[in-house]
Amino acid sequence: MKLNIRTVALFGKEGSDEVVESLSLLRAHLEQRGYVVLVEDEIASSLGMLAWAASYESICAHADVAIVLGGDGTLLGAARRMAANGIPLVGINQGRLGFMTDIARTDMIAAIDRLLAGEFSADHRMLLETTVWRDGAEVFRTPALNDVVLSKGDTGRMIEIEVRIDGEFLYVLRADGLIVATPTGSTAYALSANGPILHPAVPGIALVPLCPHALTHRPITISDSSRVEMQLVAQHDAGLHCDGQSHFEARNGDQVRIERSRHDVVLLHPPGYSYFAMLREKLHWSTTPHR
Repeated sequence: MKLNIRTVALFGKEGSDEVVESLSLLRAHLEQRGYVVLVEDEIASSLGMLAWAASYESICAHADVAIVLGGDGTLLGAARRMAANGIPLVGINQGRLGFMTDIARTDMIAAIDRLLAGEFSADHRMLLETTVWRDGAEVFRTPALNDVVLSKGDTGRMIEIEVRIDGEFLYVLRADGLIVATPTGSTAYALSANGPILHPAVPGIALVPLCPHALTHRPITISDSSRVEMQLVAQHDAGLHCDGQSHFEARNGDQVRIERSRHDVVLLHPPGYSYFAMLREKLHWSTTPHR
């Protein structure tokens, strides 16, 4: 993928000594090669890089690519805020699993040089747009790259959710909650709840019940063009969590609407990247067979 890169934005996980070291090294390397470097202002403040600090608004207006140092959570936060501007992201893994941050810290400089040379491939990932309606008025809106979870929160009791797909009644679910996941999010919380793994190219949305009272409530995958509607029908409130980062306290009677966003997130992968090889590595599946 050939990109006309002049300005590079850097994001990092706060409170990590490894990120401090890597981000400083990468900034110096990029500037030595003549690129303009912007560092997201919160991390810039914590690292003493105020000369390079830039707000999200400035980054969205000027950056040609964003490099994220940290784990998947750090990349999720940056991706959701920049998706509307179409800025591609590349992740350097300094977290634990790293399903989306697929460059090892030890290979960082060489990999970024290959990125700047146009050797990376683009991977478009769908976003979900979530709104909450109360008494006919919209009270909450947020995008999600991984998943949207409506759960019992701190009540300790099951909740009841009426679920509709494109206006058609599906079921009333009595459970700890319901996960609505993108293909990207199918390897996150949904996987822990026995949901299906969806390849990123699959145009689908997974609905995965959390500890359902009726064991016949199984995960189901629907079209990515469908609209999911969830309404709390019993006298219980619930927590709405989007990518585990954006939260809203839903009340009895609230309606949650989830549908595909008109924006996508563009991830950049290094040469040789394989989704299936990533699954084998991260999920500890069998080793590559001998030939």
